[in-house]
Amino acid sequence: MSFDAEKATKATVEWIRGWFEKNGPGCNAIVGISGGKDSSIAAALCVEALGRDRVIGVLMPNTTQSDIDMAQLLVSHLGIENYTINIGGAFDALTGQIKEAGVELSKDSIINLPPRLRMSTLYAVGQSRNGRVVNTCNLSEDWVGYSTRYGDSAGDFSPMSFFTTAEIRAIGRVLGLPSVLIEKVPTDGLSGMSDEEKLGFTYEVLDRYIRTGEIDDPETKKRIDYLHERNLFKLKFMDCFRYEELEIKA
Repeated sequence: MSFDAEKATKATVEWIRGWFEKNGPGCNAIVGISGGKDSSIAAALCVEALGRDRVIGVLMPNTTQSDIDMAQLLVSHLGIENYTINIGGAFDALTGQIKEAGVELSKDSIINLPPRLRMSTLYAVGQSRNGRVVNTCNLSEDWVGYSTRYGDSAGDFSPMSFFTTAEIRAIGRVLGLPSVLIEKVPTDGLSGMSDEEKLGFTYEVLDRYIRTGEIDDPETKKRIDYLHERNLFKLKFMDCFRYEELEIKA
């Protein structure tokens, strides 16, 4: 089935508008702006739905950010209010305190801490500016767990969770975003590697597999299936024990 980007864009904009009417009449959309396609397109969708006066971008470098010019380009293009809040001091202070307490930080914990600090920052801005925080994840990333739980995977609403990477790019073109933002090679901004280098396959291969079930390389299929199963917990609420169910069974 071919993807109708115009129709999808219009439907997403209407959904965002309706969500705010129900969950935050008059509230602002708070978007963490990384300079990548997902946060750029999420912000643009919110501008289309709510108007630029109700969208606030937050740039959050960790001391330095090599591509922060892309984030600055996005907020300038959309004409939205924005803040730059450097999380470097908080990151250094917290990692220092954890090490001082005697905990040896793992590589993954160091990589995942900045996204969690950024989400805390977004909620602080949101609560201070009458806002609702946008989740900017897409289906392709969620499918293989390429997000940080309670970091970039968090938010109050998620307009793009059921669109693949290719579909998100198509929506970006409909919205008239600069091509440099839409086509920018996706990176996590944490590990120094591109998404595709870290995953071991391309988004084109992943998107095709998600939408059609077709894939040429059995080993790639095996890796995608493994990542999908292993990371499903990120897409659901935490498991909770319900004592009353035991009472009923007894």
